[in-house]
Amino acid sequence: MEGVEVLASEVWRARDAAHAERADALTAGHRERKARGEAHPVEDFLYTYYPTRPSRLRRWHPGAGVILEDAEERAGWRHYVADRGGTRVDHETLRNERGATVTFVAALLRATAERPAQLGCFGLHEWAMVYRDSETRHAVPLRLGPAGTDAVVESHRIRCSHFDAYRFFTDAAAPRNAVTPTRARQVELEQPGCLHAGMDLYKWADKLGPLVPGELLLDTFTLARDIRVLDMRASPYDLASLGYEPVCIETPEGKAAYTAAQQGFAQRGADLRERLLATVSGERA
Repeated sequence: MEGVEVLASEVWRARDAAHAERADALTAGHRERKARGEAHPVEDFLYTYYPTRPSRLRRWHPGAGVILEDAEERAGWRHYVADRGGTRVDHETLRNERGATVTFVAALLRATAERPAQLGCFGLHEWAMVYRDSETRHAVPLRLGPAGTDAVVESHRIRCSHFDAYRFFTDAAAPRNAVTPTRARQVELEQPGCLHAGMDLYKWADKLGPLVPGELLLDTFTLARDIRVLDMRASPYDLASLGYEPVCIETPEGKAAYTAAQQGFAQRGADLRERLLATVSGERA
């Protein structure tokens, strides 16, 4: 850990409050729907797939290498320790406890960052998840119907490199993929243009726990939320009733729109990936 930063009480408490307010705004819709017993096929995905808890998002951590003055209440928190008249994240113990996770995340992020972004997959992973299947993953209709959806899959070359998307392909769709992703090949295949790789930056930030500054955690969550919207707008589902305009990837115009958005997300993800790499490398993000 290079250097130590000391935050005065009024400084870190202001950051803590701002973080909680931002987290509450990000999770408000989900919390309201949950109270009503409702679910949303786009916005609630992150809460079931990863999974995510609003209370966990709301808790701010300064990250490693930061001492909080007048933070005695945190001395009893897990992975915190008293130090130099203040309280800090016990990054030494935390790194030891999560050593395998830290090592894997660092290798994955570094390998991904070193590769060029591969664009032009057009979100066909979502189409492959319903190809020639009588059931869909969401209780909304298919925009082109079953036959039209199957025709789109059959007229494209699918190039999904992300295992956690590929593993949901239907049996009929899996052989159509250009590669065969596995968990063991994740470091080998992950690439920065992949929407799911960008979404997973939130997963890795969450798994690193208090090592990650709260602001970075919410930045990765925000990126994941934004990517999810494109993911579903470009999917075979008809979400017009929920206010989502489709990105019709079966058309040249839709392909261009998807690729442009994908490029933007890849650029945002590159910055967050660099900040997460600094965290796992023992530097302040």
